[in-house]
Amino acid sequence: MRTPKCNEIQYIDFLIASPVAASCCEASRSDPRRFTPAAHDSYNRLLHRLEPDPETLYQEVEPLVDKLKGVLSLDDTTIDKPYAQKIKPVCHHWSGKHHAVVKGINLISMVWNDGDLMMPVDYRVYDMSGDGKTKNDHFQEMLDTAKKRDFKPEAVLFDSWYSSLENLKRVRAHGWIFLTRLKENRKVSTDRSGHKKVSDIELSAEGTIVYLKGFGSIKVFKIVAKDGDIEYWATNDLKMDELRRLMLAERSWAVEDYHRILKQTCNVERCQLRSSRSQKNHIGLAIRALVRLTWTFCNTGVSQYELKRSIVRDAVRKYRSKPAFHFETFA
Repeated sequence: MRTPKCNEIQYIDFLIASPVAASCCEASRSDPRRFTPAAHDSYNRLLHRLEPDPETLYQEVEPLVDKLKGVLSLDDTTIDKPYAQKIKPVCHHWSGKHHAVVKGINLISMVWNDGDLMMPVDYRVYDMSGDGKTKNDHFQEMLDTAKKRDFKPEAVLFDSWYSSLENLKRVRAHGWIFLTRLKENRKVSTDRSGHKKVSDIELSAEGTIVYLKGFGSIKVFKIVAKDGDIEYWATNDLKMDELRRLMLAERSWAVEDYHRILKQTCNVERCQLRSSRSQKNHIGLAIRALVRLTWTFCNTGVSQYELKRSIVRDAVRKYRSKPAFHFETFA
């Protein structure tokens, strides 16, 4: 059997360095082994050969995080594939970025945030046609895996899309506190005698203890924004006050920052290979690329964006020191 001419670390380095293009052809063209580069087929085979496995990500991240200090944030994002015709597992998803249903691949992320360090610790790629699992199945699997890995979060933070009774009960079963948002039509009661929509109950911004139908007692905070929008935040920590809710709510948005940085620095949306396996491997390697940028940021204070720009800047500086495209060159 031939020894592969490229490996996952070389592909990760390529994703970090490449400013825009992230094809196997471009990986071959930019291979530092100028006279014996790995062919584009070698990178193609790499993405087919690897086993898509979030466990590899966790093995790299585990030494970097303190599992006793922080919160777990879970959310999903759509990796845009607007022109994909035969790429798997592309399907239609709601995009918060576009505020519309778009074509893409849905990535569900679990991020550990201790206030200083924000690291992905688990992820799943939604592929209903391939594995038959819903987003909620993936959500619960990641919770179970985090419990087995001995994470002890201050709270588990997630959006209203994941606030189903089964998900809330799973968090509670692990002995954890959750903070989430409820849709205005969720049924609650103040005295267990009759359930009404949460929007029809008299609630306080300081928190009101109510009974959530099918779950039990929770504390709900009615938050009215300056523009009049109303949000209903809910927790199973009946002693939580508004200051604590606000602190956790601010940290809950970090997973959206994580997704934005992943898309803008690690070329996660750029892969055009058709197979589901190749796409999942590309996504996993892009996430591991971001881990390296994030760890460098935490140790140097230089942002992931600036680290990315510095690579291009160094290349520009090198070219400007010895430019090749002047009229005199061809005189």
